[in-house]
Amino acid sequence: MRDGKHIAIDRPCKMGLRNIIKKGESTLAKKSRVIKDFNERLHTLLDDMRETMLEAKGLGLAAPQVGVLRRAVLVVDTTEEEDRIIELINPEIIESEGLQEGPEGCLSVPDVWGIVKRPMNVKVRAQDRYGKEFEIEAEGLTARAFCHEIDHLNGTLFTDICERILTPEEVEELFFSEENDEENDQADTETEKV
Repeated sequence: MRDGKHIAIDRPCKMGLRNIIKKGESTLAKKSRVIKDFNERLHTLLDDMRETMLEAKGLGLAAPQVGVLRRAVLVVDTTEEEDRIIELINPEIIESEGLQEGPEGCLSVPDVWGIVKRPMNVKVRAQDRYGKEFEIEAEGLTARAFCHEIDHLNGTLFTDICERILTPEEVEELFFSEENDEENDQADTETEKV
């Protein structure tokens, strides 16, 4: 998933960048296999996915998007003060509630945005890179990203489930209005400091 903005996360060393495959490639329409081996090969995949996602300025990335049909995703948790990347191996949504509707884009579907309905809150059961099981709850944008990336593991793109695709004018308005809101918020903050 992507949000059109830069995400700055310090990385001590550069891993390998992988190619992000695009809509139309058959891998994106296939169901991914469960990960059973929690080894160095998996760790390399996750590290490469992290680097690839950050380079592409994404909010999430699923293994099928880099051509690997395994159940692994990364999601940026935007609810924390400092963004952190959550690794989910063999994730499954075990609870969801509420409803949100909003624009989504995808690194595998460049320059296309659509309106998608997602749960407002989700609880996900997954494993970490060492195989330890955990549960995590998310809301809002992070919940949306969990759903979007887990859909990739099942061969589903947001364009398969969106209410409609946004026109180029709507996309421009969406990002232009967000930029104006941010500039106004910054101006208000600077005024308050004086």
